[in-house]
Amino acid sequence: MSSLEATIAAIERVILGKGVQVRLCLACLLARGHLLIEDVPGVGKTTLAQTLARVLGLEWSRLQFTSDMLPADIVGVSIFDRTTHKFQFRRGPVFTQLLLADEINRASPKAQSALLEAMEERQVSVDGTTYALPEPFFVVATQNPHEQIGTYGLPESQLDRFLMRVSLGYPDPASERRVLLQGDRRELLQDTPSVLGPPQVLSLQREVRSVHVSPLLLDYLQALVARTRAHLPLGLSPRAAQGLLRAAQAWALIEGESSVLPEHIQTVFPSIAAHRLVAIEGEAAAGGSDIADALIRAVPVPV
Repeated sequence: MSSLEATIAAIERVILGKGVQVRLCLACLLARGHLLIEDVPGVGKTTLAQTLARVLGLEWSRLQFTSDMLPADIVGVSIFDRTTHKFQFRRGPVFTQLLLADEINRASPKAQSALLEAMEERQVSVDGTTYALPEPFFVVATQNPHEQIGTYGLPESQLDRFLMRVSLGYPDPASERRVLLQGDRRELLQDTPSVLGPPQVLSLQREVRSVHVSPLLLDYLQALVARTRAHLPLGLSPRAAQGLLRAAQAWALIEGESSVLPEHIQTVFPSIAAHRLVAIEGEAAAGGSDIADALIRAVPVPV
């Protein structure tokens, strides 16, 4: 069994019946992206993030987002030291390898903006000084549906920093029965060993870039991206297009393939595109995933 297979098996012992979502989360990390998990409370969003940190062997911290949160609560603050008569920077919870940003859309846009530099540049700037973040650096944010009370919509600039958005949904009856019989998933998580560590994760991230992508597959990827720009008010950005390529390479690596296939792009495309797309006039009720599926059907697959 390869290290990736062992990693997936360990995660799926805790997160039952969500094989595709587990692989998407892992592909997001291997593509050096950040992950947004959106769903109703109680379906395992936080448990999934904790399981990823445990199995991947990453240092992690949890930050509960609230309406009164300030940027300093995320990145840290400079405090005057009376003994040295100098300001000393006290690092915030963002200085970790896996940051669980729990219920991120309960904080104000001002607080959310504190993550923008960290997610894009993997560094933070405080009082004119830049501090590098640990490697690997992976933000896993959970989000309740925006129609629930006390939530703020994430701005487009923040959404574009998340490579993928996934939804767990309710478990199937067989998986739910196992959950009922086995008890609290967090108790099971305590007995779950680490399979990888930071050096192995960094090595796999480098390996993703070596997965072959043919010119024909690049044409297909660009055709998908171009169609979003031609038929929607706000199409996919160059950042999203690059993320789509890396995610497809990561999915191919997880599947044990040496080259990216069209179905790899099609598998990761909805989770990358859905939260970025704006429905065209007359289709405002259509969800982003429906639009992504329609785009896949509209663009011919290379042969």
